[in-house]
Amino acid sequence: MSSAPDLAPSLEAAPSHEARRTLMAAGINHALHDGYTDLIYVLLPVWQSEFGLGYAALALVRSLYNGALAALQMPSSQLAQRLGARAVLVFGTLLSACGYALAGASGGLIGLCAALTLSGAGSSTQHPLASAVIARAFGRSAHGPLGTYNFAGDLGKATVPALVGLLLTLTDWRSALWLIAFLGVLVALAVGRLLPSDRPSRSETPHKSLRTVPLGSNATTGRTGFQLLVGISMLDNAARAAFLLYLPFLLQEKGAALTTVGFALSAVFIGGALGKAVCGWLGHRLGVTRTVLLTETGTAAAILAVISLPLAPVLVLLPVLGLMLNGTSSVLLGTVAELAPGGRVERAFAVFYTFTLGGSALAAPLLYGRLGDVVGPIGATVAAAATALCVVPVMLVLSPRLAPVASLQQS
Repeated sequence: MSSAPDLAPSLEAAPSHEARRTLMAAGINHALHDGYTDLIYVLLPVWQSEFGLGYAALALVRSLYNGALAALQMPSSQLAQRLGARAVLVFGTLLSACGYALAGASGGLIGLCAALTLSGAGSSTQHPLASAVIARAFGRSAHGPLGTYNFAGDLGKATVPALVGLLLTLTDWRSALWLIAFLGVLVALAVGRLLPSDRPSRSETPHKSLRTVPLGSNATTGRTGFQLLVGISMLDNAARAAFLLYLPFLLQEKGAALTTVGFALSAVFIGGALGKAVCGWLGHRLGVTRTVLLTETGTAAAILAVISLPLAPVLVLLPVLGLMLNGTSSVLLGTVAELAPGGRVERAFAVFYTFTLGGSALAAPLLYGRLGDVVGPIGATVAAAATALCVVPVMLVLSPRLAPVASLQQS
């Protein structure tokens, strides 16, 4: 997910049919791109066999997509101010589909890496711009539609990897990617048809309420609290990326076929979708600190259980693991605005997402990938559990800085 660019919602709500069309287009687009992002995990064992890659190289291949996605979100927002959000969203979806088509046509590892980087660049457009067009369409009542939009992304994570796993039983991986790329072209056409026309205006300025949040400027919380929050998110996302990197190989060692791997990943992502709602509710009931401590320790314990249990119990456990693995992010996201330095909420979200996604994209090949080559997938997965536990002391340091924010909210 990414923060909305400086394209604020208008005070006047769009007509209801346009708002519904906007949400439908953004939701379909989100499902595709999040599915594109995570289907790579299903293909990692295939590429290992095809190209003779070690775990560090596989992690690098995975990170090329995520790195491009993280690095180009802010430039995509700036491009939309010149060309319009609809044009950039359609172009980004076509570019991402083209990247997967080229990946299927690639003759070697270099071509595959270039194609995945291109596809990640295309996917960088959808998070910031889709959030903006939904906010503009629904105005002050956009919180619910934005939640629907986020849930659509989780549906894509749950369905697209499973679809690719099924296709791999019917055809080779290159043909499977061409079919997935064709699906992307269809989605791009749907987005272009459903989204209302928007004309970018350089004179358009964000609504003041989006920029001015006095909580973030509180001297007690300060910049340090926000930096700690970013650090926690980077650790949480790194643990998730490392675990998902090795999960297909752990499952294969337990006797899982590629189809089972695809459905197992879908089970993780379905649990993650539920985790956003459950952990958001827990955050309100238990508080941010207790919820994060609960989810991170639970994540570490569940990862260790996945290593030690046989295949059948693991498949039952994976949705619960996904709930905790993905649920922490919803609690952290809700705290960004509270700790935004100087009350600059939009910039805080941009920094938060860039460091979170970019950090995990770098950590996967440089740390966990190399570790897997040295100690094997089991040892590297244990390191992922340890990374989740590293959140605990950092969260305890951040906790006192959240108390002044809570008291300000209640006053």
